[in-house]
Amino acid sequence: MALLTCKNLSFAYENQLVIDNLSFEVKTGDYLCIVGENGTGKTTLMKGLLGLKKPMKGEIQTGEGLRADQIGYLPQQTVAQRDFPASVMEVVLSGCLNSKGFSPFYSRADKNKASDHMKLLGIWDKRKECYRELSGGYKQRVLLARALCATSKVLLLDEPTTGLDPVAIFDFYEIVERLNRKHGITVIMISHDIKEAIKQADHILHLTQEDFFFGTTKQYLDSNLGKDFLGGHEDVE
Repeated sequence: MALLTCKNLSFAYENQLVIDNLSFEVKTGDYLCIVGENGTGKTTLMKGLLGLKKPMKGEIQTGEGLRADQIGYLPQQTVAQRDFPASVMEVVLSGCLNSKGFSPFYSRADKNKASDHMKLLGIWDKRKECYRELSGGYKQRVLLARALCATSKVLLLDEPTTGLDPVAIFDFYEIVERLNRKHGITVIMISHDIKEAIKQADHILHLTQEDFFFGTTKQYLDSNLGKDFLGGHEDVE
């Protein structure tokens, strides 16, 4: 059974139908990029996958024992998030809260998990620094470490490179690819940068106002939609 299976989904946003009769599945270890123009329901779909928005029609099934508290989520950054007055360690540790139940204290295992993820993402030496004083690239690493504290299975990322400089964008994509390829974490990423996305992802979900495409990256590059949207893909292979 797939990790996530979406069957005949329909979603509305502000009383307007934005997704209609969408079906696709995500298997363990997949790297799926969700692309498309503004207003095609990408973020609405992400909220549905997180259980934050109920579909008008259809269903979302989880498999392989996946629970809601095993999904790591990195949302689009808001001004409030960028200026959050906490240490790096505190922000990363907060990713453990979903699994804490009613316990108000972090366990030794929680702290070890946070430490491991900070070391993995190259931010261990910044653990005592104030989050809001970091560069944009390091802030995203901190938030990614936080999301990893909530999951060992699947990461949902909503346009995570928005506002980053080119070097930080390159570094971030490399980190996510390593998490997927080396550590086996399933990745579902919304991206506005489709040419970069298809260099990384092995599956593409392209939403349009009228229809959608779902398949492997190779199938997407060979499809009429992929060719039309990219204007030729010689520079992205």
